Amino acid sequence: MANQFVNEPARTTQLFGEYDVVVLGGGPGGIAAATAASIQGASVLLVERYGFLGGMGTAAGVSNFCGLYANHFGEPKRVVHGVASRLLERMDEMRGLKEPHLIFGKILAQAFDTAAYKIAADELLLSNGVKLLFHALAADVTLSDQGQIESLILETKSGRRAVRAKLFIDGSGDGDMAAWAGASVLTDSPGSMMYPSTMFRINDVPAELAQNRGWDKFPELMAAEEMRSGKHFPRKGPIIRPQNHSIEWRANLTQVANPDGTPVNGIDAEQLSYAEVEGRRQIQMSFEMMRAAIPEFKNSYIVDIPPQVGIRETRRIEGDYVLTDDDVLSCASFEDTIGVNSWPVEDHVQGDVIWRWPDLPNVRGFNQLPYRMLLPKGINNLFVIGRCASMSHTAQSAARVTGACFVMGEAAGTAAAICAKEGLTPRQIDVPRLQQILQKNGAYLG
Repeated sequence: MANQFVNEPARTTQLFGEYDVVVLGGGPGGIAAATAASIQGASVLLVERYGFLGGMGTAAGVSNFCGLYANHFGEPKRVVHGVASRLLERMDEMRGLKEPHLIFGKILAQAFDTAAYKIAADELLLSNGVKLLFHALAADVTLSDQGQIESLILETKSGRRAVRAKLFIDGSGDGDMAAWAGASVLTDSPGSMMYPSTMFRINDVPAELAQNRGWDKFPELMAAEEMRSGKHFPRKGPIIRPQNHSIEWRANLTQVANPDGTPVNGIDAEQLSYAEVEGRRQIQMSFEMMRAAIPEFKNSYIVDIPPQVGIRETRRIEGDYVLTDDDVLSCASFEDTIGVNSWPVEDHVQGDVIWRWPDLPNVRGFNQLPYRMLLPKGINNLFVIGRCASMSHTAQSAARVTGACFVMGEAAGTAAAICAKEGLTPRQIDVPRLQQILQKNGAYLG
């Protein structure tokens, strides 16, 4: 075709509202950010593309909190509190949390019911006065003459809308707002992003399999099935574990690649479309192999494939500080700490998962997260949180998990509320004062 573009007519977009703080994305970072900002007295709007909160934990069916606990000199220690504790307490009241379980004999994680997560998150935000806007897909931003974000443009079921704010928080996972505003994106070699996975849950598994740590025998049984059938599971190191109820298990064993073997790009609509179909194809193949390999799964069935493929990495925005893998593995400290990351390097490469750990049990088992990693260069009214914050590829493979996202979100929300109230930019914040407020609200700064 001679002309590859369509000229759209100029339009006037209806204003949905004006707020002190607008948060894009309802994952753990967005939940913590919106709650924290509202607690500090700001008017807050949280915008979410789905009809529920939870991010990858619900939309991608991860159903397991990682990074809440550290291996602290060989002993488990809960290191993420604050807003996260308020959410988990609500989930626990609903009997939606499983007791923390040990992974690789080194670190604790905690499975949860996705329904409890959705309901508890709704209650937490609404009880703190946060305005929720669901089914709203961010489409663009408008900029002021000074190059700062003036409004966020949304596509909603009511039509195109705009929202204004004094401060914005990008918890989109993909750094969408930051990229549209012209922020610098950290780039690596082509095809170096982590591979996504499509999760699924299995029901009607004999309860005794969970009670007897049945998963310990899976690697041997699954390897034998590969030899027998000539087929192969999508990757090494699958994670198949019981959920809160022993008859229900989660399966994390797919690895979704493009036809040429490269990782699916989660900000490419065509590749994402391919990935959704390919993920379900891998689930069907893998589940048939599991039922053949593991006798206890013979009569089980797939009870849920979540709404979307689980994306681990897309854009990473360059901030005032870029967290590195050395920071993670050396358990680094920072004067502007806002909390901690306790998860190791977990790099999903082609066909495998590479784990790298600090020198356990001889170290404290966590690195501090600096406030500066939330501040995108060149933009003075935006925070970037979660997996798209300022981190190297390898550091992001660690600090992208739930615990660190809660930490980044609470700090950004608290700081944004202070900025809105006092007419400051994020770089004008008195960091020791911010740290005092975070600690007063229950956060652990390490």
